[in-house]
Order: sequence, then structure tokens, then C-alpha cells
Amino acid sequence: QVQLVESGGGSVQAGGSLRLSCAASGYTYSRGYMAWFRQVSGKGREGVAAIWPGGGLTYYADSVKGRFTISRDNAKNTLYLQMNSLKPEDTAMYYCAADTRNDGSWSRPSAYNYWGQGTQVTVSS
Repeated sequence: QVQLVESGGGSVQAGGSLRLSCAASGYTYSRGYMAWFRQVSGKGREGVAAIWPGGGLTYYADSVKGRFTISRDNAKNTLYLQMNSLKPEDTAMYYCAADTRNDGSWSRPSAYNYWGQGTQVTVSS
């Protein structure tokens, strides 16, 4: 049974930093296609960043490029999202997503079968 458990969310002021973690279990983590999504109440899930097996390929939404960094530690079965220079518009519930295959659509929620429960990030101005 695949399990994804996010942690690291919280409340920060604009310009601050947070690091989200996603602990994975139940599948061969090193082969997993991993991603972070976020969702604001009343809106659909937005792809934030993704990282492919091996860690050599990463993708970012234009809105977070240069501020967020996705990484993975295969020895610890953990996915990270380092978020710097946070803005109020980054406020959302952040979700970790995973699958063992991907058709190349890194930012499409339906491309991932496994999801965590989410962790809230709130950025105040």
C-alpha cells in the first residue's frame, strides 16, 4: 500500500522560507515520478514542481521558478520542496503526488495515482 505523508507546512511572513517533506512508502521510491501540487479552496490543483526518477529532470511552474527547489533523497524515501522568498499568493494546501509511470504531463493531477493528505502553507503580507 502506497503512503505519502507530508510535513513542514506552517505560517510565515512574506519573504520567508519553508521546507516541505514527503515521506513515501509502499513502492520502489527510487523509480517513482514525484511532484508537488497546491490547491486553494474553490480552485483546482496546480502543479508546482516535479522530479523524475534519478533526480536529473525537474519541472517548475513559472510562478515558482527561481524561488522553489524540488529534490529527493532516495536513501530516505523522501521528497522535499524548499520554498524561498514566499509570497502571499503561495498560500495554499500543498500535496505530494507520486506514480510509477508518467506520460510526460508532469503538471496534470490525473497523471498521479497516489496522493498525500496535504500540509497547509500560509504566507502573510
